[in-house]
Amino acid sequence: MPVVDIPGSKSITARALFLAAAADGVTTLRRPLRSDDTEGFAEGLVALGHRVGRTPDAWQVDGRPQGPAVPEADVYCRDGATTARFLPTLAAAGHGTYRFDASPQMRRRPLLPLTRALRDLGVDLRHEEAEGHHPLTVRAAGVEGGDVVLDAGQSSQYLTALLLLGPLTRKGLRIRVTDLVSAPYVEITIAMMRAFGVEVAREGDVFSVPPGGYRATTYDVEPDASTASYFFAAAAVTPGGEVTVPGLGQGALQGDLGFVDVLRRMGAEVSLRPDGTTVRGTGTLRGLTVAMRDISDTMPTLAAIAPFASGPVRIEDVANTRVKECDRLDACAENLRRLGVDVRTGPDWIEIHPGTPTPATEIKSYGDHRIVMSFAVTGLRTPDVSFDDPGCVRKTFPAFHEAFGVLRGELGV
Repeated sequence: MPVVDIPGSKSITARALFLAAAADGVTTLRRPLRSDDTEGFAEGLVALGHRVGRTPDAWQVDGRPQGPAVPEADVYCRDGATTARFLPTLAAAGHGTYRFDASPQMRRRPLLPLTRALRDLGVDLRHEEAEGHHPLTVRAAGVEGGDVVLDAGQSSQYLTALLLLGPLTRKGLRIRVTDLVSAPYVEITIAMMRAFGVEVAREGDVFSVPPGGYRATTYDVEPDASTASYFFAAAAVTPGGEVTVPGLGQGALQGDLGFVDVLRRMGAEVSLRPDGTTVRGTGTLRGLTVAMRDISDTMPTLAAIAPFASGPVRIEDVANTRVKECDRLDACAENLRRLGVDVRTGPDWIEIHPGTPTPATEIKSYGDHRIVMSFAVTGLRTPDVSFDDPGCVRKTFPAFHEAFGVLRGELGV
């Protein structure tokens, strides 16, 4: 039975780095994800004057509740959305002038709901080129706090950034949310803030965060549930195939573990235990209709295995996937059509019909790690699938192809 060691969660590592940088004291992060995104976040903290000590199994961060240690900095956020959204928010709590820029891909991704909320809180923030996009400059003088209204319908990261900022303000924050996508990621944030000594109160659409700062701690990063979805899906499409991911089971913080419930509905056997999760392929993969608003990062994984189902697979309520690293709805549809699969899309849905994918097809990655990793699963049952940019997986899992190759051998496909 293949046991797959999944790297640490990207979402948890990014939040932990923010919390550690803002806490009073030295925080140790155990088993953080080491990837292009998280290394970029750590380097951004260093540019802001934080000490980040990195070993293979743990990172240590010297926290500065008063904000960045330098009065001026230029920070390059690479492709990382958490880096590009969280670090300007962290810098706003300090005192100085901080300039942020990002890759062309990240420059295209939206920021305006977050930066508008920061401006409403009195932050002097200017977009240097296109309004609502990087590059931007923050002239920080601390944040007073108070009430603010936020639209988090495009990304829950906007709400996470403000929640993380709350304890660093002078009065705390009261955030009223008018729309929210990927709500489980907000639950991750709230649980992690609790581990660093801050309790967030919620009443309906209003989140209240007290002032007072964070305390340093030692924090274990759990395996990445979004990354695990490719390995679980590999088991589901392989009759008799079985995959176990240790350290990701009952009580896990990440909502994306809910993807295994989708696989169960399709016919896979799923065992969810405190110490890990196992998925076994039964030879049956049924079609279904599923809303994936809360676990939308796993939408491409489901789309990539949908042709092997016995009936249509319709994925709904995933409009926010159009503003990820690429337009993932269109990217999945285009690649499925390249494979000869009948697929239709709408503003927030995709419907995929059963079919036999065409061998020897090159998948267009759009520079998106999740597209490549998802369609690697399709390649388990489709000969000679290749990718125009296989290396883009370095964003979250640099060793993905090697690990997936080992799994392929263990599954005998």
